[in-house]
Amino acid sequence: MTKAEIVADIAQKTGIEKVAIQATVEEFMTVIKESLSRGENVYLRGFGSFIVKKRAEKTGRNISKNTTIIIPAHNIPAFKPAKTFVVDVKKNSVK
Repeated sequence: MTKAEIVADIAQKTGIEKVAIQATVEEFMTVIKESLSRGENVYLRGFGSFIVKKRAEKTGRNISKNTTIIIPAHNIPAFKPAKTFVVDVKKNSVK
């Protein structure tokens, strides 16, 4: 499902104009990105958590040049679904 499909689905279900829904979805994503970039996690009860994971410094290999490189410590965004979210997906999965 794409962002446009999400906007269309919400607009159809709520009767709100697509332009307003589009702006809301865009702002929602912006707020999450900004929070994660500041190192703040975002918790949505019943849905899941957008969290910042810290990756330690490690040694990697550049295979084409056959050299060792140091990959510095860094943060990455991650999503951890809520238990109810996981249960709902498992119940509705196709076998």
